[in-house]
Amino acid sequence: MESKIINMADRLKDREDLRLEALFESAPIADDGFSGRVMTRIRRQIWVQRLTLPVAFVVGAAISARPLMQLIDAVSGLLKFIPQTVAGNMGTLSIADLPQLPALVLGTTVLLAALMFGKLAQK
Repeated sequence: MESKIINMADRLKDREDLRLEALFESAPIADDGFSGRVMTRIRRQIWVQRLTLPVAFVVGAAISARPLMQLIDAVSGLLKFIPQTVAGNMGTLSIADLPQLPALVLGTTVLLAALMFGKLAQK
């Protein structure tokens, strides 16, 4: 069954419309494989962009593994200095006994500043 609806744009065509139709109906231009090479390059760049972040993450994790182990070792060494009275009561601590958020932020800021100044002092 054919539609009997006639689109006005199909019926009324001016000179520019006829020129555009002639341009779009022409045969494709022979490019000697250029467009295929361009598409191959684009696909390769897309794959490189997709793989860059995971590869960088793995390389960064491999580089930071040794310092991370040293940090864990240093923290475990600092745990020896916690008094036994506090360490013995770890299971019975309540939320009220834990430090508040401003104290944690201040302590973290002081720790990071000390680490930065330590790195600057080494240079």
